[in-house]
Amino acid sequence: MKKIYLFDFDGTLTYKDTMFLFLKFYAPFQYRISFIQHIPLFVLLKLKLTDAEKVKKSFVSSILKGQSQEKIEKKAQQFFDQNFSTVFRENALEFIQNIDRFHVDAFIVSASLDIWVKPFAHYLKLQLIATQAEFVEGVFTGNFLTPNCNGVEKVNRIKQTIASKKYDKIIAFGDTSGDQPMLKFANESYFKFFH
Repeated sequence: MKKIYLFDFDGTLTYKDTMFLFLKFYAPFQYRISFIQHIPLFVLLKLKLTDAEKVKKSFVSSILKGQSQEKIEKKAQQFFDQNFSTVFRENALEFIQNIDRFHVDAFIVSASLDIWVKPFAHYLKLQLIATQAEFVEGVFTGNFLTPNCNGVEKVNRIKQTIASKKYDKIIAFGDTSGDQPMLKFANESYFKFFH
């Protein structure tokens, strides 16, 4: 029996949202300035008066735009090395380590940027579907190559990725409203399973 596991990342496998943690780790001083500048946008987002993708792109771009891919990837690895043990849920780690890889394909499906989730996916031996950062000639443009991987877009990206494969069971894990389409798409779904 061939199964696929689909894990949301932030909040589901981790205790905290990694976007803010990574950006603060990457450039603490610039992060503080950008955060203050973005407070009005965060408020509008909370009130559902603006688009999450626009706010995310603006905030990420304000800190990482123009940075080299090499530097970003090096910092992402350092972020993983220093934060994995405190940010990752112990029971989620145990669950993932016990997956029967012979009969199961397993993915992280995240709205976070691939930039900082890749080291986690690599360490856990999970495949990754995430919002993709755009690099041109080794420099981050501040844009995303794909739509924000949240809500219905999670299902779109999953379907694109597994198009040619057949699974007997699709099992999904999530913790927010942005995961609901993925949870509904699955045969079996778990909400806040590792909490």
